[in-house]
Order: sequence, then structure tokens, then C-alpha cells
Amino acid sequence: MKINVLIKFIAVFLVVSIASVAVPVKAVDFSVSAAGYALINADTLEILASGNAHKRMSMASTTKLMTALILAEQRTPFKEIVTTAEMVTVEGSSMGLKVGDTVSYYALLVGMMLPSGNDAANTAAICVAGSIENFAVLMNKRAAEIGMVNTNFVTPSGLDNEDHYSTAYDMALLAVEFLKNDMLRKIVASESIDVSFGNPPYNRRLYNHNKLLRTYEYCIGMKTGFTKKSGRCLVSAAEKEGRRVVAVTLNAPSDWSDHEKLLTFGLDNTELVDLSYNFLDDTMPVVGSYAGRIRIDSEEFYCTCTDASKDKITANLYLKPFVYAPVKIGQTVGRVDYIYGGRVIHSSRVFSVADLDADKPDAKVSGSFKKNFKKILSYMV
Repeated sequence: MKINVLIKFIAVFLVVSIASVAVPVKAVDFSVSAAGYALINADTLEILASGNAHKRMSMASTTKLMTALILAEQRTPFKEIVTTAEMVTVEGSSMGLKVGDTVSYYALLVGMMLPSGNDAANTAAICVAGSIENFAVLMNKRAAEIGMVNTNFVTPSGLDNEDHYSTAYDMALLAVEFLKNDMLRKIVASESIDVSFGNPPYNRRLYNHNKLLRTYEYCIGMKTGFTKKSGRCLVSAAEKEGRRVVAVTLNAPSDWSDHEKLLTFGLDNTELVDLSYNFLDDTMPVVGSYAGRIRIDSEEFYCTCTDASKDKITANLYLKPFVYAPVKIGQTVGRVDYIYGGRVIHSSRVFSVADLDADKPDAKVSGSFKKNFKKILSYMV
């Protein structure tokens, strides 16, 4: 608590509105087959088109986006396990696991995302949490962190359950979080991947069910789903010239066509805007050097924007009050938070752009004080 008060007192805080030339956005002039759908800007989470976007519905195997995210966040892709009957005995689609197979976490990720293996999802859940029930607790905790307020997970695979539901908008939020993981992003963008598993393990090729990867030029993947109760469900993402949008349809008989319309609309009605921070003063104080100040800069930030969003993005600059020499080029000295819709959509690091040696005596400040004060400053960014 004392540290937070101190930080609030000494932190430099600036709010800058970022504006650019307006480009009109067309009205939605198409229909989709989905009972519920959402198209969002992956950078700002702005809804670009929607219908029943917040209606709770079954989402079938698109559930596996959450299961894969949690498994990937264990950060042990090469960990190998041996499957049990409890893990692989499950109805529906399969990656081909059998009792006693040796399989890695990475192969499970591929097995979930490409052929939509329910066996892979079950195995992942039991490996991570010890049981399906315990894993559901993790899924719902992660969902709350993402902001999925109308979602409840019961199964790791998406098999029908009255208490297992989400919304098109919530699943779009999950998709955006999923895309932040480099490994997962590469997996879902692949039409096929070779993995090894079995008893003993041997190489085999798994194929992606997502037809959009072959039919839509800008598709970068995501996840299919189907049960009789849920109907056809699909989560997709597209990227063009740095702009990225996400589409979700639930219970959509013509999902492939729906997504081509939605993704095209999203890409056609957004632009990439340079929102990189412009400093009023691109220097900051340095203690222990006769130079007195050192130049700073921030990481670039290019954001997918619409006419409605780009004028409403603000940037908050947080700087340490000073740094101690010596300073190394690239040393972190602060951050810039970009805000839209009341939430941080991106944080850019602020750093020094030159080396600076310590050449000024600082005998009045004890070593222990400097050490403790540096520790306090580290909490500020």
C-alpha cells in the first residue's frame, strides 16, 4: 500500500487524445444465417457488426480455444504424458489417441485445433487440472479475466451440456486473447501439421477442418465446431496489411459464406493508424551524470481503427521521476498505455535511446537508499 501511494505521488502522468483524418464507415448491407454473430476489431475490441451478439448459446468445439489457451499457457509444449482410459474415452471427433500413447502437449494443441480432437481436449484437461471438473474451474477463471461475462464452461471439448454456454461476443474476446499467443497463432493458421504420438510414438499428419484457410485469402485461422444442439459454429480471424478482425457465428447453417462476408466487411471498413506516442519533451532527468538528462522514446504502435474509434483512443504516459547513471541504451524507463472503451488495448515500453556513464559524484546518497529506491521505481512501469 505504501508503494502504491508513493508511486501515485511521483509518477508522471499525461493524457493525450490522438486524432486523425476521418474515413466514413459503410452501413452493414448484408445478411447472415447465424442465430448469433459478432464481428470485432481485434485491436480495440470494437463491435463492427453483430446480431444477438450477447445471447447465451451453445458453442460446440469452438470451446477448445479456451482449452488450448490454458494448455499453451503452461509453457511446457514439449512435456510428454502417457494417456489413460479416462483421458481418451470420449465421444465425437478424435485426433486418434489410444490408451497408453505417449503424446506431447504440443501434439495435443495440434490435435485440438486441427482435427478438433475431443480426446486431445480431455487429455489436456486431466493433465493440467487432474479432472474435467477442476479444469472447468480454470476455464471459467480465465474467462473472467478476459471479460467473458456471459460464459460458463463445463467441458473442455464443447460437448453439449445445459450449463455450457457462451455468446458470439464473448467468443470473439477469447479469440483475440488466443491470437496473442505466438504458438497458437501459428497452429491455427496451418492447413496441416506433422506431429508424433503413439505407443511407440510415430510421425503422422493432422489436417485442419477450417476450410477458410483454403478459400479466403486473408484468413489466419481459428476454430470450427458442430453438435446437433449447437448447429454449425465458427470462429475466424483475418489480417490484411496489418489490420486484424475477428468473426464469430453460432448456429449458422451457412457459416463459411457468413464469415467471408463478415471478414471482408471488417477489412474493408478499417484502416491502420500510426498512434505512436509523440513526446512533448523526449528527455528525462538522470542522477549521477553531469549530462543531467537523457533522451527517451517509445515503441511504435499501429492500431486497426474505424472512423468511430480512432478519434477516441487516448494515450497515458507513465515515467519514472528519474533514473540513475549509468544508463544503458534500450533501458526501460516507463510505458505508454493506450485506452479505448475504458480499457487498456496496448502498452508500449518507453526506453532510453543512448548509453550514459556515471561521471558525477553522488556521495550524499547511501548505497542502501539507492538500492531500495530503485526497487520502488521498478514497480512503476
